[in-house]
Amino acid sequence: MELVEAKGILGEPRYFGRRSRDGQPGKRQVTLIEREQIAEHATVLGLQSIGPGRVRSNIETTGINLIEHLGQNIRIGEAILFLYAPRDPCEKMDAICQGLREEMLNNKQGVLAQVVRSGKIAVGDSIAPSELLVPSGQTAKTGEIAD
Repeated sequence: MELVEAKGILGEPRYFGRRSRDGQPGKRQVTLIEREQIAEHATVLGLQSIGPGRVRSNIETTGINLIEHLGQNIRIGEAILFLYAPRDPCEKMDAICQGLREEMLNNKQGVLAQVVRSGKIAVGDSIAPSELLVPSGQTAKTGEIAD
């Protein structure tokens, strides 16, 4: 998958290259959610699982708490994304399972991101805060793209 600076996921029909009313690049370029969070929702709602892609996020991850990194840049593969806000779960979540939308509130819904540096990403790529934002002497929490 290729991420394009200030545009999003190359070829993604809903958000790629959208502009705001003032002509600036649209902020909503990429959505991410943790597979662990999806599994927790399934358990709470009495489901065996919620399959990959069902919650309509562009990227599903493992091993990283995305909400903890709001307001920061993260590196995935060759790309850098700025995580700027939690996702807003829509009514389509209740079409998957009644109650999922409500379950996804309160920082349990993934994040919205802008692409700040273009690059290719793939399943299994590591995810970590951008080196520029990790204070000296601290270890960054990392994760990876789920398959």
